[in-house]
Amino acid sequence: MTATTLTGASTLAGACATGLVAFDTETTSPSPNTTRLVTVAVVVLTRPDPSVQFTRVDHHWLINPGVPIPDGAAAIHGITTDKAQAEGVDSATAIGQVLEVLTAHQAAGLPVISHNAAFDWTVLDREARRHGHTPPAPTRVVDTFVLDKHADTYRRGSRTLTATAAHYGVTLDHAHEATADALAAARIAWAIASRYPDIGTADLDQLHTQQTGWKADQATSLQEYFRRNDPKAVVDPTWPIHPLPTGWDPTATEETP
Repeated sequence: MTATTLTGASTLAGACATGLVAFDTETTSPSPNTTRLVTVAVVVLTRPDPSVQFTRVDHHWLINPGVPIPDGAAAIHGITTDKAQAEGVDSATAIGQVLEVLTAHQAAGLPVISHNAAFDWTVLDREARRHGHTPPAPTRVVDTFVLDKHADTYRRGSRTLTATAAHYGVTLDHAHEATADALAAARIAWAIASRYPDIGTADLDQLHTQQTGWKADQATSLQEYFRRNDPKAVVDPTWPIHPLPTGWDPTATEETP
């Protein structure tokens, strides 16, 4: 589970041509502070020489989350409690392996592509803390959800991975399967980098910082919209990991009273 020796490119367009990592998760619920990981995919795409095809290495984990998987979640990603218990890797072991793979490739300078990265990285942070691992310290994160909203702010319609893939002409045949979703995010990143040169040619370290600000602005705008009907609506503006809530309980689940 060591990283490639390839030195990461300095721009998103360069990374899309030479090497990047795509990261996606499927979980027991949509609440990052209490959910558990069920599947994780880390797809590594490298091409040190433009005259050759990309080398693809898939890391995929089916995890026993240690809690029941609600029927609604299983209907989305296809993993039932029985399947996870029978075939899944122990959660603490799997989380440690995921962190190892991501950390190694980030140390090599490869960007990590996700769609709605704040969810995936926050869940990984909470799972790391839950199992006694050092929490992740993400660098060079590329969030296709944030980039798309920044580049095409006023486009109407959904910004889900499926909808965004369709908008950019990216095929996604198995939505909510972690490897398929990760690859779709990588292809969307390439499409955005190609369509919007100011993003494609941006320095990856600077782009990471810029996305922090763009996400905050997007959250503020969305919160103002929600408050037209709910004056107390709150949209978390932080990225790529939401702060740990005060009094966070690592044992809590969606069903915890």
